Amino acid sequence: MVFSSGVFMFMFLPGLLAVYYAVKGREIRNYILLTASLMFYAWGEPVFIFIMLSSILANWALTLAMSRSSWPKLWLTLAVSLDVVILGVFKYAGFITENLGLPRVNIALPIGISFFTFQMMSYVFDVYYGKSSAQRNPLYVALYISFFPQLIAGPIVRYSQIESEITGRHESIDAFSEGVRRFIYGLGKKVLLANFVAQVADNVFGYMMNPSVMMAWLGAVSYTLQIYFDFSGYSDMAIGLGLMFGFHFEENFRHPYMAASITDFWRRWHISLSTWFRDYVYIPMGGNRVSHSRTLANLFTVWLLTGIWHGANWTFILWGLVYFALLVIERETGKTPGHVLTMLAVILAWVIFRCETVAKGLGFIASMFGLKGNALYDGGFVEYIRGTWLVMTLAVIGIFPAAGRLLHRHAWIESAWLCMVLVLSVLEAISASYNPFIYFNF
Repeated sequence: MVFSSGVFMFMFLPGLLAVYYAVKGREIRNYILLTASLMFYAWGEPVFIFIMLSSILANWALTLAMSRSSWPKLWLTLAVSLDVVILGVFKYAGFITENLGLPRVNIALPIGISFFTFQMMSYVFDVYYGKSSAQRNPLYVALYISFFPQLIAGPIVRYSQIESEITGRHESIDAFSEGVRRFIYGLGKKVLLANFVAQVADNVFGYMMNPSVMMAWLGAVSYTLQIYFDFSGYSDMAIGLGLMFGFHFEENFRHPYMAASITDFWRRWHISLSTWFRDYVYIPMGGNRVSHSRTLANLFTVWLLTGIWHGANWTFILWGLVYFALLVIERETGKTPGHVLTMLAVILAWVIFRCETVAKGLGFIASMFGLKGNALYDGGFVEYIRGTWLVMTLAVIGIFPAAGRLLHRHAWIESAWLCMVLVLSVLEAISASYNPFIYFNF
């Protein structure tokens, strides 16, 4: 079930809100949310829900044992090893066997396994480092892991961030209203912008063997816009849904395409993932408090793992290592490339990320610079521009905060705008058959 589907918007969410606010008592409301979240996941994953529940129960038991043990590191190791093995088997077994020359093992990938596994590890780490107390009620741990707004595509919520809200949150009209506002904006990003530019990107990347230079750039820019509006739109909807039920999630995007450096970009893009690796991998390994060579090794490890986290493909590994190299260059030179060069690097990196193989990615980049004997532009490019210029212009405007700030200053204008976005999004969501979420694959 996806947030932009009719089933979710007209059946699941209204029904859940009605039941949730019809009853009193924090405990019963938590159990209602847990039941609804499990139903939400089981809608698309009726088999894998048992794997998720088994993993939750194991992590709860191991963490509880860790909190009571004289050897907490032993229990930490057991819990983290379990999570890594589960993630490795389901996400990387086929990739590993294929690259070892063995018969490929094909195992279906549970939706959102990378997100909810990292949340489980976050719970274990937060208890180990004393940031949170071990939860005695396994159903509350299950609610934290499976809470449907952030279950399958993030943001990755730390247990320490919402521990107190599980048992002591306060719902309010103001928070609910803000949640509705964020949800509508996210829905519009996804349905009206991401889905449109996605079709342009898919056509260019999927069906053109040697596009013209301008067509290749159109495809690359379209995918750059798609992945931002798709993922940030989902995060906006998740944050908005959390507010409707009294939960406050951290921001996951802060206008990343305004970044003036690669370092700045990763302070703005998928913040919950980059800070997760910083706090649970980079800093425990010593961060930048160790020797220069060790610091570089720590950075290499983080970005290798970041690439691997995204998927079982050499393209993701290369994508992660490209960012490692760019960040090291910035670190060693002490210079920032500026907005234009940063965005050029980001766009080219997204091409590698998007393509099925490294060879295709490098070939597509060659087409972008006319290195394959391709023409500068062709008739197809002109037709695409005629049909897409308005939405592309709105998408480019949408990556900057100015328009949003202007609307927010005038309540009646923003209210009218939100109503229009909601109506158009619902109509588009009902009529469209093309409605993918990129990060469901991770």
